[in-house]
Amino acid sequence: MVQVRESHKFNPDGSICFEEWLATLQLHGTLDHHERIRRACELSWDAEQRARATNTVWAGRNSYLTGLEMAEILVELRLDSEALIASILYRSVRESRVTLDLLRAEFGDEVAKLVEGVQRMAAINETDTSRTRVLGQSGDQVENVRKMLLALIDDVRVALIKLAERTCALRAVKNAPEERRQRVAREVFEIYVPLAHRLGIGQLKWELEDLSFRYLQEDNYKRIASLLDERRVDRERFVVEVTEELRRQLDRANIDAEVTGRAKNIYSIWRKMQAKKLDFSQIFDIRAVRILVPEVRDCYATLGIVHNLWRVIPNEFDDYIATPKENGYQSLHTAVIGPDKKVFEIQIRTFAMDEDAELGVCAHWRYKEGITDPHYKDSFDDKIAWLRQLLAWHDEMGMVGGLAEQLRSDSSTPDRIYVFTPEGHVVDMMMGATPLDFAYYVHTEIGNKCCGARVNGKTVPLNYRLQTGDRVEVLADEQSTPSRDWLKPGLGYANTPRAQAKLIQWFKTQGREQNVNHGRALLAEEFERLAVAHPNYRDLARKLGCKNEDGLFAAVGVSAIGVDEVIAAAQELSQLLCVLDDSRLAAESPVQQTHVFGAGRFSTQLASCCSPMEGDPVVGCLSEDNHVVVHRPDCPVALHYQLESDENFIEVQWGDGRRLSMLVELYILAYDRAGLLRDITTILADAKIEVMEVNTRTDRSSGTARMSLQVEVDSYPVLSRVLEKISRLNNVVEARRVVSGSAPDLPTPTTFA
Repeated sequence: MVQVRESHKFNPDGSICFEEWLATLQLHGTLDHHERIRRACELSWDAEQRARATNTVWAGRNSYLTGLEMAEILVELRLDSEALIASILYRSVRESRVTLDLLRAEFGDEVAKLVEGVQRMAAINETDTSRTRVLGQSGDQVENVRKMLLALIDDVRVALIKLAERTCALRAVKNAPEERRQRVAREVFEIYVPLAHRLGIGQLKWELEDLSFRYLQEDNYKRIASLLDERRVDRERFVVEVTEELRRQLDRANIDAEVTGRAKNIYSIWRKMQAKKLDFSQIFDIRAVRILVPEVRDCYATLGIVHNLWRVIPNEFDDYIATPKENGYQSLHTAVIGPDKKVFEIQIRTFAMDEDAELGVCAHWRYKEGITDPHYKDSFDDKIAWLRQLLAWHDEMGMVGGLAEQLRSDSSTPDRIYVFTPEGHVVDMMMGATPLDFAYYVHTEIGNKCCGARVNGKTVPLNYRLQTGDRVEVLADEQSTPSRDWLKPGLGYANTPRAQAKLIQWFKTQGREQNVNHGRALLAEEFERLAVAHPNYRDLARKLGCKNEDGLFAAVGVSAIGVDEVIAAAQELSQLLCVLDDSRLAAESPVQQTHVFGAGRFSTQLASCCSPMEGDPVVGCLSEDNHVVVHRPDCPVALHYQLESDENFIEVQWGDGRRLSMLVELYILAYDRAGLLRDITTILADAKIEVMEVNTRTDRSSGTARMSLQVEVDSYPVLSRVLEKISRLNNVVEARRVVSGSAPDLPTPTTFA
């Protein structure tokens, strides 16, 4: 890329020769609005001169030249005149020499919004010595990064202008003090290199990588640069020989191709050496050739020609056309043994793919509005989809940690979603957010008055899980108030800390006596559903940090303490006892498993034939007297069991001697419907609860179904959450635990071995 300080003529007063500079820019792209660009340069020059006259110049900075250099970078990325004007004046606005109001008056809202968006990005990483922020250590970082993302989503040009600005900054610190050079390089490497990669702009990414690497690891950089320089003449001669042969073969096949040598950047060589623990001599793609062809079919035809010419290196072929990289990159990569038994890499792609690889999102940003060709529209949408999936941290909890790692991550499972208001504004939320979370995000009163929601024009429940791209409309009613069900974890209404905190705050205002009564009723109802006696509330209050029983009830009433927390504490204090004191209930009390899990209600014993030791792989075999015998999987007896009947083969595993297992019976009353049993067993399976027995009776006259399920659970809190979810299924009237013999009469149960 051209650098303005080194390649242009200047006027006697120090300003650049505009016509000559403009002519150079036009070599790289079509420019319009020349007079507006000229006016931007004049405004930047005047601001720089005023700063120098008043001795307010930032150390080592020339905003005027930096703006011109940024414009040169962006014109090579084919951005429009609005972006060029914004880049020319960005530093002047940043350094308070030109106001946004003046910018808006001179050049319009679009230019002003671009500059404002880049300023938002700058908030996350000030690099000037006097106001440095260390990434991840500022309480303001969360909000700043959120603003950055919103700015990027609103207009991708914001990201491109910022990348150009950081490229200029990295070039400029070449002779700066070591501490500043390292700081700028680390910031660029951790944030802006991944950003360029995500946007698919190889043209910028490689320069940023190499310059950062040079400053951060100077010795390694110089060592590889020296090795490359030593072999440059031989490498260039080799590439000329190979490219000439390829052109001859492609001409014979009537494939109109462009064949060139390709230099691999220094950082990518070092990274591959480190990742694969290779010596410099083992890097195949130091010698590389790129072939550009018109159509996709020509790519594969060319690949066939290449493989007929030279022997292929096994496991060194990648088809990124059929399976593009996450940032949209497409190409065929193959490594072959060429002349003189030298290994080299060949990349084959279409001209359009090459433009995408070099310019990334820049190749398609113009198609954002009004495009009719679906190919280009989809390409643009794919390129910026990452902006709606990028970061993973809980902004409501004030945590930023690991921003660089998140930017660098190639995970396809995002932890953020981006939804839209009815007016089209973007709102970023955590994965799992619901319309109720959205309502509280917009405004506390909107959440408190929420009575329904529409997503993409359709009415949805308030615990519907939002997805990126959803348009959310909240329905509010002045007479509506929050429901306590919204805070029940198992129901999934309020999933963001912000919404939960606002709900707890609202319930606290409803009066202590009301909250105490509600909390007492909640706990009584839950203990009854679990079929256990009420525990000692005084001891529970002390364990959970409350002053007394009423304090505990009030905390539960406003959901500051969850019902499941109380149940867990009661279990830890061994206060949960069955409501009937009967010897028949012994099997339902928690029992310590000492050896093997997975056998359920069946007793277990270790096989004497293969004598499995703890830690060995094991399987269970169900004997005729209903004992599970634990064998090694390669034991002849176990193999015989498997051949005889798979039903007698049981998955088991060693235990750690600490897990509690309870065999309990659940009773469910519901209005019968198709899929009811499936929905119930799905909830149990998701909770990793093993079903031992199940039976059901349907009363056709009343349309009801009564079910009894015997299940194995690890704890009362797990049982409580499962019963809550089952009780919320459509048509379910009641779901509770029962003690032996207390359930309504049901048929003989079906046993699951």
